[in-house]
Amino acid sequence: MEKEDLKVLNKGEEEEMELQGYRLCRWRLALVGLGVLCTGGFLLLLLYWMPEWCVKSTCIRTTARDAEVVLLRSTDEFRRWFLARVRGMLAPGSNPFHSLETQTTSPSPSSPSCPFSSPHPANGHNPVDGSPAQELFGIYGDYQPTQIRYFTFHSTKYYWNDGLQNFEVLTGLDDLQLSCSTLHLEHSAGLTRNQQKYRRLFFGVNEIAVKVPSVFKLLIKEVLNPFYIFQLFSVILWSADEYYYYAVAILFMSIISIATSLYTIKKQYIMLHDMVATHSIVRVSVCRAINEIEEILSTDLVPGDVMVIPSNGTIMPCDAVLVSGTCIVNESMLTGESVPVTKTNLPNPLPGEMGDEADDAYNTEEHKRHTLFCGTNVIQTRFYTGELVKAVVVSTGFSTAKGQLVRSILYPKPTDFKLYRDAYLFLLCLVAVAGIGFVYSIVLSVMNKVPAKTIIIESLDIITITVPPALPAAMTAGIVYAQRRLKRLGIFCISPQRINICGQINLVCFDKTGTLTEDGLDLWGVQRVENGSFHLSEENAYKENLVKSQFVACMATCHSLTKIEGQLSGDPLDLKMFEAIGWILEEATEEETSLHNRIMPTVVRPPKQLLPPQPAASPEQDMELYELSAAHEVGIVRQFPFSSALQRMCVVARLLGEKRMDAYMKGAPEVVASLCKKDTVPENFPEVLEGYTKQGFRVIALAHRRLESKLTWHKVQNISRDHIEANMEFLGLIIMQNKLKAETPAVLQDLHQASIRTVMVTGDNMLTAISVARDCGMIPPQDTVIIADAFPPHDGQAAKITWRYADKPSKKSCMEAINISLEDVCHVDEPKTQELYHFAMNGKSFAIISEHFPDMLQKLVLQGTVFARMAPDQKTQLIEALQGVDYFVGMCGDGANDCGALKRAHGGISLSELEASVASPFTSKTPNISCVPSLIREGRAALITSFCVFKFMALYSIIQYISVTLLYSILSNLGDFQFLFIDIAIILLIVFTMSLNPAWKELVSRRPPSGLISGPLLFSVLTQILICLSFQTITFLWVRQQSWYTVWTPLSDVCNHSSHINVSDHNDTEVDDHNIQNYENTSLFYVSSFQYLVVAIVFSKGKPFRQPSYKNWPFVLSALSLYVFLLFIMFHPVKSIDEFLEIVCVPFEWRIKLFIIILVNAAVSVFAETFILDIILWKLVFSRDKQSSLGSTPVAPTPQRPSDLQAYKCLSRLCCPGKITPKARYMHLAQELSVDPDWPPKPTTTTEAKSRPENGSTYQIMINS
Repeated sequence: MEKEDLKVLNKGEEEEMELQGYRLCRWRLALVGLGVLCTGGFLLLLLYWMPEWCVKSTCIRTTARDAEVVLLRSTDEFRRWFLARVRGMLAPGSNPFHSLETQTTSPSPSSPSCPFSSPHPANGHNPVDGSPAQELFGIYGDYQPTQIRYFTFHSTKYYWNDGLQNFEVLTGLDDLQLSCSTLHLEHSAGLTRNQQKYRRLFFGVNEIAVKVPSVFKLLIKEVLNPFYIFQLFSVILWSADEYYYYAVAILFMSIISIATSLYTIKKQYIMLHDMVATHSIVRVSVCRAINEIEEILSTDLVPGDVMVIPSNGTIMPCDAVLVSGTCIVNESMLTGESVPVTKTNLPNPLPGEMGDEADDAYNTEEHKRHTLFCGTNVIQTRFYTGELVKAVVVSTGFSTAKGQLVRSILYPKPTDFKLYRDAYLFLLCLVAVAGIGFVYSIVLSVMNKVPAKTIIIESLDIITITVPPALPAAMTAGIVYAQRRLKRLGIFCISPQRINICGQINLVCFDKTGTLTEDGLDLWGVQRVENGSFHLSEENAYKENLVKSQFVACMATCHSLTKIEGQLSGDPLDLKMFEAIGWILEEATEEETSLHNRIMPTVVRPPKQLLPPQPAASPEQDMELYELSAAHEVGIVRQFPFSSALQRMCVVARLLGEKRMDAYMKGAPEVVASLCKKDTVPENFPEVLEGYTKQGFRVIALAHRRLESKLTWHKVQNISRDHIEANMEFLGLIIMQNKLKAETPAVLQDLHQASIRTVMVTGDNMLTAISVARDCGMIPPQDTVIIADAFPPHDGQAAKITWRYADKPSKKSCMEAINISLEDVCHVDEPKTQELYHFAMNGKSFAIISEHFPDMLQKLVLQGTVFARMAPDQKTQLIEALQGVDYFVGMCGDGANDCGALKRAHGGISLSELEASVASPFTSKTPNISCVPSLIREGRAALITSFCVFKFMALYSIIQYISVTLLYSILSNLGDFQFLFIDIAIILLIVFTMSLNPAWKELVSRRPPSGLISGPLLFSVLTQILICLSFQTITFLWVRQQSWYTVWTPLSDVCNHSSHINVSDHNDTEVDDHNIQNYENTSLFYVSSFQYLVVAIVFSKGKPFRQPSYKNWPFVLSALSLYVFLLFIMFHPVKSIDEFLEIVCVPFEWRIKLFIIILVNAAVSVFAETFILDIILWKLVFSRDKQSSLGSTPVAPTPQRPSDLQAYKCLSRLCCPGKITPKARYMHLAQELSVDPDWPPKPTTTTEAKSRPENGSTYQIMINS
């Protein structure tokens, strides 16, 4: 039954989960309750941390249909567990979209039927008024109440669907998959009040409820963190052992840490709440089915309601599709672009027009030009006389686009980083060491007949020594300092844990427009066409002789500009084009519009100084007619907005006084040329276009057509776009220049030198993108660019990819290593030589390759540098594909269409300060890419700081553990004030100052290790542990061998060599209870205190990731002060300090010997860490990491020196005689491709998908004949 009843929710989506049904079992509940009492509540904590144990220990399996509790598990790499309570509600029907007034049959299986909701509010999704279900039963008395089952998870309701035998989400009208005509026909009249109440039972209140939790709730959640529970346990134990001072110190630190954390979390909740509250409750007008307009609160809206958009604009409280009228909307909240967008009404194909694709199913993404999104600002509307601007509500609450964004912020995926996984493994190792000490101390104490209370306290104390309670605070310090430094650089961070991950970034994707290049475009020139041939290019079209030309008329009319508060606004490209001709745009006022049957046209006219002088009017000539003939005004009658799918826009316009209308079109040159008469397109059009695009210009083509005289104003308003956009006459090209930002080439050069790959992801033209990539140095001039053109399967033929070279490299360049190639580290032959190459492809090809050539995609992203014409979701898919081959991916965009990619990347940095940047972990105030190297440098510094701190804290635990274990053997221990001095004066002071090293001033090609479980780090920790163990053991044994040594008593005075030296009285009546004061304790205290400082200095690495430690003056000052103090009390005992620290006086010659032990210990530690680890092992045996990162960039890697290479090979052969397989998948792939004779594909080949893959390959390469 287990396997059969494992349901999958949200199949194929990002939030895919497995679901198992359970019902409560009373006897299990009773047993768990008993267990909670017996363990003093610890079992309850354990069940709180482990939801799957909680459900499995209190419930028994049942079918999903009968479940009272559901156990959910995410299917991603984190495999997280969640539990949710299944609730129930009674409703008059089971399907929200059924009209109960006319319903006579049971719901059709194709429509969503749903189960359980509670009659009381849950998560802000239920109606707030008394009992809506009861009201409805009064209205629909004839209906048998249906019980609906549901559960709420992450602000989303999942309803039981009997047809699907599974739980599903109700999103809104999208569930019905309506065609555009059906939406107009059946859903544009509005709902009755009863229908609206019935739907509200299922869809709940229309609000994105970000509830700011109370401080008490947040406190409980924060305090129940396992680390804080361990700290609480430690504090209680130390208090029992009368070790109050450190207990108070740790308690104080924990309170500060918790308070800081609560403040940050609360602040983020408030910020998010304020962001979504702007549109939460507004008054809206809705159309009722009985042709009346009713004003209601926006919280009462449900999918299917018809909302009236006010003429003065509003902030949208839901997602809705326009069914009549036009709106101008600012969508900066979603896209990051503050450019107003024109939204037109959803096309309503007439029965005669039903072509192949004339009546598509409505889809929010495909029809976004007609959809008003929640949270976006409707600036103004254009309306018809007597007709209102109406929109049908598609989705509400968390189902809207803004709701999804807020959910992704409220419930983020956990940060998966090797450092954190390794940290837990390391802690487990420390726990194992603590376990050994625990057993050892119990056995030793029992053998020496120590009282039971002391045995319990001292054996548990070993655990708190080995697993340091101050570790979380110490680890957080470095990240907090890094966040502060980033803030000073103008980079703001909302996800501090990501700073460490940025230190591992080895590939950065850049958006082009606004990121690598300037935001706006400048008009470089125009090239007109007459009689099928090009004129010479002209600098501008602001000329008297061109004022009445069709070319200028097209520039003046073919745009989506509008006036908002007297200012021209719209797409920057349209603005530049319109400003270049100097024309004036005038729009009809609301009063003028209301006087006419249709929308009054927008009128454009040239400035008077450009018009040729008119002959003076004769006295008998009608003055009005004279003015009319002198004027040159063009009215825009109908606009077909720009569509990224069609890559063009079109308008119908009429010159004042003319009877016939004109159609003007502008768009992508290839598309426009294909819609023009062949004889009007110059023969050299492809060459001219390629010439411009290769230079990095953005080229737009213009076309014109004189419409038939039979096409009247009214006919034009209803004509389809296809009728207009045919048989056009080619007018010429507008050449726009998109300049590189001044900082771009230098920043990319820095990244290349640091062996960080750079990739361009843009929505722009392919050749323009390749040109910009060459200009900015992303693709070096000598490298080859291979364009992959993919074609979907058609007419029974398989999908295929054709390969062509964008341009031939200027000279053949033989490099020592192929791009991302990896030399077989145990192979004696020299690496094969081959020139470097880059792949480029567009969004269409990317989609086809993803679907039909999945294993080819991994090879292409390995050397793919330019991805052009990419849609927002494709940008996210590319990030995922790169992460799939184990790259650490950074993404830098200006917020426009990059939200998904910025969120998905390991380190997303937005150059936009608009609300869209809420989705990005990092936001830069500097609007250029110079923030990227800064972020990576700070990330590397923070990562190395985390390693330093973790290693230091581990060594601190082990050093103290060794001291205590050695002293336990003589039934002694460190004194409370010795512990206090070590824990506070040395450890806390050092750990909080050693984290202050700033980042190194430049990026280097070496990358820091990604985890603690790596060769160099383990070698470092283990050697230091062995060194400390050796010197402490030597000290412990050597002190007992001294001629003056005896068991210490308060009467002993070995310092003065008096007669007391012979005292060997073993009467311990005057000795302190814990036997703290003795020669072993004093000797180990001195040696271990210096060991902490030596280890801190040895682990405080500077170059190449951080500034040297001597530049970190707080750390230097702290370390020096402690050295001076320890040497002072060692060579010049002060009675009061000795008494406070419970140390005893030892002979001067023993202090000299101790000093020699400390010096030798320091020398050995420094030698092991700097010479053996940094110089020999890191550079040679562990340089595979360096090799892989060197190869990970298209830039030619710097070859190693021959002597280094030989030594490296010899050591490698000694250390790893077998063949080495790289850990990262991209390195492994590169190794395979470096020996593949068919790679890279030649320009004469075609790759075809196979229907049945053989040998695991899904494609074959064929040579074209």
